[in-house]
Amino acid sequence: MPQTSRYSDEQVEELLTELASVLEKRQTPTDLSLMVLGNMVTNLINTSVASAQRHSLARSFAQALQASVSEDQAH
Repeated sequence: MPQTSRYSDEQVEELLTELASVLEKRQTPTDLSLMVLGNMVTNLINTSVASAQRHSLARSFAQALQASVSEDQAH
């Protein structure tokens, strides 16, 4: 069952475009981009989520990430 977001597709796309633009502008390699984005996620969880919920949220985030990754060979 698809999840419904409280945020519009437009809000999500606008933010995604801005973040991607910064990484592209700086010609950031994929590994560095992933490191920075991972650190951002960690920081958000550690500073914005109650400590009792952090591990559960991180687990859910990791599962959603794995589910969204394509298995095709193109890159």
